[in-house]
This record gives sequence, C-alpha cells and structure tokens, in this order.
Amino acid sequence: MDHEALQMLADSLRTAMTAASGAQLDAALSDLGWQDMLDEIPDIAIPLVFRLLGETGAHAPVLNDVVLRAAGRAAGGVTPLPFAGGSWVVWKREDVPSSAIDDELPIHPVAEGDSAAQAGLAAARRALGWWLVGASRAMLALARRHALDRVQFGRQISSFQAIRHRLAEALVAIEGAEATLHAATTASDDADDLASLLAKAAAGQAALTTARHCQQVLGGIGFTAEHQLHHHFKRSLILDNLLGSARELTSQAGMALRAKGSAPRLVQL
Repeated sequence: MDHEALQMLADSLRTAMTAASGAQLDAALSDLGWQDMLDEIPDIAIPLVFRLLGETGAHAPVLNDVVLRAAGRAAGGVTPLPFAGGSWVVWKREDVPSSAIDDELPIHPVAEGDSAAQAGLAAARRALGWWLVGASRAMLALARRHALDRVQFGRQISSFQAIRHRLAEALVAIEGAEATLHAATTASDDADDLASLLAKAAAGQAALTTARHCQQVLGGIGFTAEHQLHHHFKRSLILDNLLGSARELTSQAGMALRAKGSAPRLVQL
C-alpha cells in the first residue's frame, strides 16, 4: 500500500471514529473492510486502527477480531480476555456498558477464560499497545495546547521549565513505547511473546506517565467533566489492565528472563 492510499485509509477511519463509537463504529469498520484488512494487511491495519481509536477516544470491540484471527478462528464474535489480577472479561459487541471506571465500554466479567485468548495473546497485546500509544498522544496534545494557550504572570506557561520537562518526559515515554511496538511487530517467532509482552507493558506505563504529567500541566481544568482528559485517562486505566497491567507484565518478563538466563535486544539504539 503506497503512502497516498494509506493516508486515504487513515482519513476514512478517522472520519468513522469521529462520527460513531461502540456497536455503530463496529458496523462502520466492517463496511470499510476491517476484517479483510485484518486478513490481508494485519501489520498495517492493526497499528493504524488501534492507534486511531486511542487518538479519537472512540471504542469498538475489534480486539476480539485480532484474538480470534490469531487463534485461527473467524472474526466477528467475542472471546474471554484475561484481565489484571487473574480475572477474565468479555468485550461485548452490543452497547451494554458495565465498567465502573469507563462507563462507555461494554466490558463484563466472566468466570473463566478460553484457549483462543492464549493463542492470540501476543497479537492482542500489540494491538492494545497501539491503542494506549494513541490515547497517550491525545492526552499530550491536549496538555501541549493548554500550555501554549494559558498565560500566567504575563507569560505562556509553555515557557516554564517545569512544564516543558513534564511534556518532554511524556513524549519520551510515548516514543519509547512506539519503538518497542515496532520492534515487537517484526520480532522472530521465538521472541514474539516476550517482545509483545514488553511492548504492552511499555505502552501501559507510557500512558500512565503521560496521564500523570498532563494532569499536572492542565491543573484544575483537567479534573473537570467538561474537559476531554479524563476520558483518555480512564480509558487508559482499563486498557492497561486488560491482558495484564504494566506492573504484572514487567514482573512476568523479569521472571521469564531470569529463568532463561539471557535477554534479547528489542530495539537497536
């Protein structure tokens, strides 16, 4: 796919995500050929779709499709997904929200898991990583815009070193997570699980770091229901815990590397 075609696809996806969310967006993505893209160009479609979900703040149950496809099953259904703390949830395709944190997401607890989730775990973690990176960039854009617009003591607050350091630290975390995701996408089969695990952990930590710094930059307005920050923040909290939190995955990676006795090079610096 050339650059022009990719840009047209991205524009179409962004338009759909800006206009709808949930079950309506699920239908719109299907009309745009999401499942065909997942079969034919997964390394392009997954980063693009999930990053845009994060940037726009929309949601759709398409993580199910990534898991089912990776497990060799037909897309379009649902499958239980592991959640932090050893629990399991299902992301329904109908708009029946139940999350106490993000009241838009139709994520419901279930008693036990499914083999499909384990088979598709690496691909699903990379997909969620891109979603978290997109949400992080959305939060950073909000904080940057506020820093440029807000004036204190006759100066834009973007000129204050403390503000610049917070925004810079958030950007470094996001760029690092994105580099790790790119590396995980091209990892060899024997390193795929570990690379995807670390990429999801890096993306989750980047989102939490970005949320913390952007909240400080935005100040009181960032706590209001009218501002968009809290939508991205709450979404990031859920996505970080889905398929294992950054804390849990980092611990798992450490135990795996200690047992193996060596660590692969994930990113060439």
